[in-house]
Amino acid sequence: MGQIVIQVSDKEKADMLFKLLNSLDFVDFVSPHMEENKQTTTTAGGKNRLDFFSLAGLWKNRKVDLELIRKKAWPRA
Repeated sequence: MGQIVIQVSDKEKADMLFKLLNSLDFVDFVSPHMEENKQTTTTAGGKNRLDFFSLAGLWKNRKVDLELIRKKAWPRA
């Protein structure tokens, strides 16, 4: 089984593509996940950079402290 990820800039065309893919008999599953990419922003120079606030909550529900990080980074034999 293969998987294809497609980014479509126009929401109406994305809806049309979603309907087309669902109508094909050899397509098992199509995810209707249509969310704008908010992780990158364009700077004045035209370069994309990662939006710092898009990563908010990344470490939620993870128990990580400085001692654990040190043990994993520098294990003593």
